[in-house]
Amino acid sequence: MSQTITLIATTAFGTEAITKRELSNLGYENRVMAPGWVQFTGDLSAICRANLWLRSADRILIQVASFPADNFDALFETTREQDWKSWIPADGQFPVSGRSIRSQLSSVPACQRSVKKAIAEALLQQHGVSTLPETSAIFRCQVALLENIVTLTIDTTGPSLHKRGYRLYGGNAPLKETLASTLVQLSFWDRERPLIDPFCGSGTIPIEAAMLGRNIAPGLNREFVSSDWPWLAPSLWSEARSEARDLISSFNEILIATDIDPMVLKAARRNAELAGVSTNIHFQQKPFQDLNSSRKYGCLITNPPYGERLSEVYDVEQIYESMPDVLRRLPTWSHYILTSFNKFESLLERRADRRRKLYNARIACTYYQFHGPGIKDEKQQPVFGGLDEKAMEQAELFRRRLIKRARHLRRWPTRRGITCYRLYEKDIPEIPLVVDRYEDHLHLSEFERPHDRNLAQHQAWLDLMQKTAGEALAISPSRVFLKRRLRQRGTSQHEHLSRDRYELDVEENGLKFIVNLTDYIDTGLFLDHRETRKMVLEESSNKDFLNLFAYTGSFTVYAAQGKARSTTSVDRSTAYLDWAQRNMERNGFRGPQHRYIQSDIRNYLSVLSAKPQFDIAVIDPPTFSNTKSTDNDWIIQDHWSDLINQVIIRMRPGGVIYFATNFRRFRFDETQVNANCRDISKRTVPEDFRNRRIHRCWRIVCS
Repeated sequence: MSQTITLIATTAFGTEAITKRELSNLGYENRVMAPGWVQFTGDLSAICRANLWLRSADRILIQVASFPADNFDALFETTREQDWKSWIPADGQFPVSGRSIRSQLSSVPACQRSVKKAIAEALLQQHGVSTLPETSAIFRCQVALLENIVTLTIDTTGPSLHKRGYRLYGGNAPLKETLASTLVQLSFWDRERPLIDPFCGSGTIPIEAAMLGRNIAPGLNREFVSSDWPWLAPSLWSEARSEARDLISSFNEILIATDIDPMVLKAARRNAELAGVSTNIHFQQKPFQDLNSSRKYGCLITNPPYGERLSEVYDVEQIYESMPDVLRRLPTWSHYILTSFNKFESLLERRADRRRKLYNARIACTYYQFHGPGIKDEKQQPVFGGLDEKAMEQAELFRRRLIKRARHLRRWPTRRGITCYRLYEKDIPEIPLVVDRYEDHLHLSEFERPHDRNLAQHQAWLDLMQKTAGEALAISPSRVFLKRRLRQRGTSQHEHLSRDRYELDVEENGLKFIVNLTDYIDTGLFLDHRETRKMVLEESSNKDFLNLFAYTGSFTVYAAQGKARSTTSVDRSTAYLDWAQRNMERNGFRGPQHRYIQSDIRNYLSVLSAKPQFDIAVIDPPTFSNTKSTDNDWIIQDHWSDLINQVIIRMRPGGVIYFATNFRRFRFDETQVNANCRDISKRTVPEDFRNRRIHRCWRIVCS
């Protein structure tokens, strides 16, 4: 047998360049002969060294022959002519597999049978034997046809090279080791840089990176089918393994691997121990949203969930939508993300610097590469986030406006007996924020408006505005809260955002109210209804009061303070009714005369006796809401008149209804209401509100 042989490294489509680089580093000349095939030449030791060292390849094949064939006779005869005796002993096992792509010989089973028969006849003749027992070592042959070109190979590897031997424990969708190594090698990571994988799963990416950093040959701890071949001297394997052990080095960097699942982290730690790199990786249970690092110029390399199952899509979208906000905390890092999620770049609102099509098993994926600034390029724009001069100018305008408003209102709250009021309300069009002060806290709300910032840049902009507001008004950052108020898209009015429960007691006209600055879009106290609440207080003495869509019961508290004979608060949310009861008890209002009814408003009215029983009522419905408890959605423009008239028939003569809405396009037709109606909106908007159309309000007197 010639000492110089032709070999083929098979690899996943799209990773050929990495395999070429690896072969060049081993000292072997090579070329890409077809998609997924990299051809190279070497001596017999190349079989050993390539199997031990290649990180991105799947198999190492001996190329026996390559020739054209467009019929079975040509396939059989040319195969039989090859020197099979040099490769396969008389008692060797030689199973044949096959594949055919765009060839006239399209029947793979027929090609396999033809090649098997041809090899058998050649071995009988070349070995001079009458039988082939196939009882010794395995020599797996393959016939591959591509556009009528036949390539005959013998597999030297056995189980695929991705089976390193360390991953005994895997997650639900483990990344192949060869692909994980490819992702690392396609990145800017080196052993002097930090690396983070925030969706580490069974730990494959950080383990492969650690093995690369320590120069551990990936095949060092496994066996190969060619180890049993008689013509491949055991000394070649011994020398190759000894060389690999001698080349193992160390590095000081600790790689970070996080995941939210404690069970897969346990498996990842065990896998790292088996790979011999457990001291190089710090595994930590942490949600992706908590990702952070104080290090500079690192690499984030990860394979987040794809959402291939429909039930997962919503959660996956939430993960990707949060990415710009999370990744901007690593502004000088490079970010590399492999995913099949087809909305990836649109959700990030950022195009990758480079994309590469790769396959994870049979799932077509894209490897998105976002290149961070180099160590010597400090002025380069961060990958995610970043602020320009325009943002800084806006922050200065915002600061000046807040200071001016604070000076204007410095004595007004004390004179009015209030501790919470509006400071800023989209005064500057390009800064669509609302700033409310609650005691010594600030609550900022962003209203969705078109802008030219991507998601990460916008979050950086919001952070700047939040910081600016606190500094302008000398309020600690820990007491400044910001929420994004997006346009409602089929959800209920009071969306639950978190469960941090940062609550605060505030005062208004001598009454106490609990506000929550974290968990909901709204705080629990609508400041724009301050004047309307006073009207209710002044009219409630010895009256039976009804509060529909009661929310947190602020109107009920005012009615009780006005010495109402009874109060009835109705809301479909148990949480808000509990909140309303707490507000009442804060002010000393307890007893059976104060009722809290959990019900959909329409259901409540449908079972309520149709007789006069209330003297004063407040109706402040949402613009839109939906619930599982009713078949139909609530839409104020469609249902308002029926609702008011249902309440009117339950009001005593002279009873008063306050009806309010913040729906800007609301159309009120007095002819649809069986009572005397008067628009009192101008009287009910407080003077700290710049927007005089923050709501509309009618006083309806029943006859």
